[in-house]
Amino acid sequence: MLTQRKFDEYYMRRALSLAWRGTDAARPNPKVGCVLVQETQTGARIVGEGYHAGYGRVHAEAAALDNAANRSEDVRGASAYVTLEPCSHFGKTPPCAPRLVSAGIKRVIVGSEDPNPKVKGRGFDILRAAGVEITAPYLEKECKWLNRGFFRCHTQNRPWVTLKAASSLDGKMALTSEIHAFDNLERTSLRGITGETSLNWAHLMRAEHDGILIGVGTALADDPELTTRRTCGKSPLRIILDTKLSLPPSAHVLKGGCFILTCASGANESKRKALEDAGAEICVLPSGDTGRVDLCAALSALMERGVRSLLVEGGPAVLSAFMKAKLCDSLAFFAAPLIMGEGPALGDGLNFNFMDSVVKLKNANVRRSGEDVLVEGIFQCSPAL
Repeated sequence: MLTQRKFDEYYMRRALSLAWRGTDAARPNPKVGCVLVQETQTGARIVGEGYHAGYGRVHAEAAALDNAANRSEDVRGASAYVTLEPCSHFGKTPPCAPRLVSAGIKRVIVGSEDPNPKVKGRGFDILRAAGVEITAPYLEKECKWLNRGFFRCHTQNRPWVTLKAASSLDGKMALTSEIHAFDNLERTSLRGITGETSLNWAHLMRAEHDGILIGVGTALADDPELTTRRTCGKSPLRIILDTKLSLPPSAHVLKGGCFILTCASGANESKRKALEDAGAEICVLPSGDTGRVDLCAALSALMERGVRSLLVEGGPAVLSAFMKAKLCDSLAFFAAPLIMGEGPALGDGLNFNFMDSVVKLKNANVRRSGEDVLVEGIFQCSPAL
């Protein structure tokens, strides 16, 4: 016989599976799932379920109640399993906590508290005031991971940052012959290292993020499109770190729009206008200690632009800058079965005197990606959700 704990876990995992269906359509709102369960003397059954299918559309709780109504189910006295605290304020849709109360829901099992100050704790207050029994948090780790970008923005004022890199077994990201000089910027080419499976996987990662960022050196060397050509899904906002505003108006990345982060406040107006005419949105930010764009300011600007999750695909200099500043959360590292010898490597620019100081990963996971190997993990410097 199922214990109450196992019973609750079963239905919360069902709510989580529903929430994942929201994919990128819910952005910038969190993905949320809800399952309504009615218990009787003969057992329990789902009487309604739903998820947040898109920004501006009904929330998960309302979708579940509507689903129950369409099925002519009575939800009075039922339990609601929700992955995130029911909202308490009017946004694009009415608040969900009062609707659960008016529907007669008697117990609400919630994955995690909503970090949004407009909601945090207030949804619970509405439910408690109406005498609704609350069990929270439940499967909190899984529910927070589902919306890690949403939580990161509300707790750290920046997006969730994933560094993506591809290298040979000896850590090289390009051959020495592929390095060129351009205004003292390192230019590297990352093409041709990994196989087709890894390339497809990388494009899927793009579709799962709100924004994708590279440095101007990579943009000049590779002239990439930064789209999701190899998979279904919306292409993320394309972002270029361009300290001196060196990107040419003919760059492929500008077609369809691009967000440029620069320190060049006094840039030639004709150059700036040419970039804007080509599709660029230019954001001038302060410079950091290195004279390049301050990464904290960059991440804050991206959060205000609606980026909740950021994929950094830059070369060694950009990746190292994020690691050095401890502004990275997760790593997706593709290692190809190649030995490339001399050349730029992941971690170039980082210098440690003791092993206690090196960049560390936790919860590392290793899997095959065609002929390559994919290593994923969380940076130890990443704050808890």
